[in-house]
Amino acid sequence: MKKAAKKLSPQPAVQLSPGSAKEAVPKAAQLPQPRHRWLSHPLLSLLLAAVWLLLQQSLALPQLLAAAVLGLLVPRLIQGFLGPSVRLRRPGLALRFACIVLWDIVVSNLVVARLVLWPMARPQPAWVRVPLVLRQPGAITLLATIITTTPGTVSCVVDDDAHEILVHALDCQDPTAMAAQIKARYEQPLLEIFG
Repeated sequence: MKKAAKKLSPQPAVQLSPGSAKEAVPKAAQLPQPRHRWLSHPLLSLLLAAVWLLLQQSLALPQLLAAAVLGLLVPRLIQGFLGPSVRLRRPGLALRFACIVLWDIVVSNLVVARLVLWPMARPQPAWVRVPLVLRQPGAITLLATIITTTPGTVSCVVDDDAHEILVHALDCQDPTAMAAQIKARYEQPLLEIFG
């Protein structure tokens, strides 16, 4: 007995849109995407290495190696904290801002030295509340670090609920003016850099 051969009708070609091409590939065939890259934040790596070399005041080989290790490891270690949403939108402004911060650190050192060494100096310590417009945790941490690194001021509390940072100043005649200066000199550029 001869079996009747089944007539196969040609199947229409499946049209794939560009977005669905990835879905059409079986999961086993898809290559895993790397979760972290060593240079996930290249500008941060460069900034860390540059600041390290400035602090060491040396371009000797051990300092260059230490700067490279810091520049590679620190952003990798804090990758989860920075997250993918923290990206520098204006790298030129970030570089100019870094120069401003370094200048402020030098000037503040001189001011604090004068306050400490001048026998007639009468510093007026004060607590200053600085309301924050920044909302990104990484940018707020950077602002608090800048305030703490600048001699004469220490950021003590970042209040997430009230969206403000409490700063202790060694010498402050006008807390309102100081808060406005911190916002204009540090927070506003950070808002522009991190968007």
